[in-house]
Amino acid sequence: MQITAAERRARLAGRHLLAPSARARGPEAVADTLVGLHATDPATVFLAVAARMVEPSPGAIEAALYDDPALHRLLAMRRTMFVVGRELAPIVDSSTARAVAAKERKGLLAFLADGGGWDARWLAAAEEATLAALADGTPRTGAELGEAVPALREQVLVAVGKPYETTQAVASRVLRVLAAENRIRRDRPRGTWASSQFRWVPCEPLPQLPAAEAKAELVRRWLATYGPGTEADLKWWTGWTLGDVRKALAAVGARQVQLEDEGPGFVLPGDGDDEPTPAPAPYAALLPALDPTGMGWRDRDWYLPPRHTAELFDRTGNIGPTVWWNGRIVGGWAQRPDGELVWRLLDDVGGDATAAVEAEAQRLSAFIGDVRITPRFRTPLERGLSS
Repeated sequence: MQITAAERRARLAGRHLLAPSARARGPEAVADTLVGLHATDPATVFLAVAARMVEPSPGAIEAALYDDPALHRLLAMRRTMFVVGRELAPIVDSSTARAVAAKERKGLLAFLADGGGWDARWLAAAEEATLAALADGTPRTGAELGEAVPALREQVLVAVGKPYETTQAVASRVLRVLAAENRIRRDRPRGTWASSQFRWVPCEPLPQLPAAEAKAELVRRWLATYGPGTEADLKWWTGWTLGDVRKALAAVGARQVQLEDEGPGFVLPGDGDDEPTPAPAPYAALLPALDPTGMGWRDRDWYLPPRHTAELFDRTGNIGPTVWWNGRIVGGWAQRPDGELVWRLLDDVGGDATAAVEAEAQRLSAFIGDVRITPRFRTPLERGLSS
C-alpha cells in the first residue's frame, strides 16, 4: 500500500487540529492529540494551543499549567522540554523522561566534582535543603531559593584554562535535575505567560510503568497523530535507539506502507484501509517556533519545500514561526518590537490563501495582545520580518 504526500498533508487538518472545524475546546485536548507540546520556549506552548483551540485564552492555558495542573512539563524526548497532558505524563516519564533524568543527575555530579570538588553527599544535602525551603507551599524563583539555601549560591569554575573560562552558579543545574525527577515543578513565572523566569513548587512523583509498555504506548499515540512515519522519524523524535523503536513498532503491530518519495513507513493496524482522507476545506494556520507539527518528523519534504528550509530553520535544526496553507508550509511570521504581527509568503498561493492568512494573523494578534514574543531560537526570516 502506498500513502501519497497529498494524503499525508490532508491528514494534518484533522489529526493536528489545524483546520477550524477540527479545533479543540481545551488545552489538554491539544497536548494529548499532539502527543506533547515543545516547551523549551514557554511561548510555544501558548501559541501552539491558541492555533488549535476554538476560543483560546492565555488564562485558560495558565490554569491548565498551574492551578490544578492538567498539563505537566517533562524533560523528555531528545532531552527536550515538553508539556504533556495528565494521562500521557506517566507514559512519557516511564518511556523516556526517567532515563533522561538519570543522565542529568550523572552529568550534574560530574559538573560538581570537576568544578567544586563536591560529591553525591553534598548534592543530597543541597537538594534536601531546597525541598525544605519549598515545603511551606510558597512558590519561589531560583534567586529566592538561593537566598534560603546557601549551597545553591555556590559557583563552579568551567572551561578552566580556556579563553572563555567562567564561573557558573550551581542553582540552575540542581533545580533542573530536581524537576527532571518530578520532585519539583515550574509554577507561574514572573512577568507574562511568555516569561521563562519560573517560580518553583514541590510536586508528587508520577506513577511508574514498565518501560517497554510505556514505549509501545507512546509509539501508538505518535502513529495515531503523526502516522505514517518512518523508523528514522521515530528514532529522531523520541531520541531512542533504533532497537527500541523497532521493538515498540512490533509491540503495537505497526503495519509497513510505502511512502511517496521516501521508502517504507509505518501506520497503526487498519489506518488507511478506508477511503483516502477527504480533502479538507481550505485553511491557513500560523504556528509558532518549535511547533510540534513542524518538528514532528525528521524528513519534511512532503510539507516543507526544501528551498525554504534555510529561511525557516536555525543552524541547529529548530523551526521558526511558520505560515501554513492546506498542510504545507508557505511562509513565516514574526512580531515586531511595537507588537505588530507581520508575515511573508514564500510561495504564490493565490488571493484566497492570502485572505485566510490575514484572518489567522488577526486572530493570533488578538490572542497575544500586549505580550511581546521573541523566539528563543531565531531564524533568518523571523529576524528579517521583526526588524
